[in-house]
Amino acid sequence: MSFEVGIIGLPNAGKSTLFKALTREEVDIASYSFTTIDPNIGVVEVPDQRLNKVAEAVEPDKITPTVIKFVDIAGLVENAHKGEGLGNQFLAQIRECEALVHTLRVFQTNKINNKPSIEKDIKTIENELLMKDLETTEKALKKDLPEKKEKLLEKIKEELLNENPIRSLEISEDDNKKIKEYQFLTAKPVLYLLNINDKNKGKEEEIKNKFPNKSFLSLDIKIEDEIQGLNEEEKKDLELKSHLDQLIVNCYNILDLITFFTIKGGKETRAWTVEKGSSCPVAGGKVHSDFEENFIKAEAINWKQLVEAESFKEARNQGLVKTVGKDYIVQDGDVIEFKIQK
Repeated sequence: MSFEVGIIGLPNAGKSTLFKALTREEVDIASYSFTTIDPNIGVVEVPDQRLNKVAEAVEPDKITPTVIKFVDIAGLVENAHKGEGLGNQFLAQIRECEALVHTLRVFQTNKINNKPSIEKDIKTIENELLMKDLETTEKALKKDLPEKKEKLLEKIKEELLNENPIRSLEISEDDNKKIKEYQFLTAKPVLYLLNINDKNKGKEEEIKNKFPNKSFLSLDIKIEDEIQGLNEEEKKDLELKSHLDQLIVNCYNILDLITFFTIKGGKETRAWTVEKGSSCPVAGGKVHSDFEENFIKAEAINWKQLVEAESFKEARNQGLVKTVGKDYIVQDGDVIEFKIQK
């Protein structure tokens, strides 16, 4: 199972170039709006040196990283929620994503009157998502609903009218389950990606200070795309290093995800993604449904302890491997061997 991250923003913000750099897939990129109508979809490996270290200790036949799916969604425009620029189609694509990367162009291009306004760009996109959520809420309230659910939706409607995104509200886990079916757009976590160049690097802190409650990351997307076309020797000669791994890790963080590892009897070392706070059976279910349904117990060890012991067998001999039950909460970096009832 992979988690889906939507790349959104105004037309020509650098979304498709970012997608190309991430996935190394060729996509249509042009200076006019709506070059991307159907979304580009690509799966990206999550960089994690811990996986390689565990593999060195286990010496498996196969190494499999965990992945995140990125979706390049066409640029949104003002009044997208009313259908402008095929907006309804693009907003529907966002519904399927667990998180969003809002790409913002910081630098000015050669076009006349092309100076970007970060505040306006953020406001334009957020307003479209808010208005679409308001439309969804009003449609839901026209149906016959349980009283508690109706009150919750009335509260959400009031907040949306006050331009407060749903992600900023204090909503209980139980209430979140009640509204999950609506796939609210403003409930999704957002990472704001500042598309910069050499001339605009000084603006980063200024922008971040204006929006202290938002998560920002800065990348020169054009340079990142160019780096992906170089081999390792060329990168070394030019002293260039990609920072795309920071984007992937940040997406992981805003989704509140962790990684655990399995070693499959020494045959395959594999990384898996699970929500932080997940129990051992739930994590097992990511590997195979039987591991959740027929879970008995598991053996777990922190990856660093396994690496230091140099093998799972030696780690067990040293008493470093612990037996855990259904209530065990999986920790980031755990190496787990699941035991099921056959």
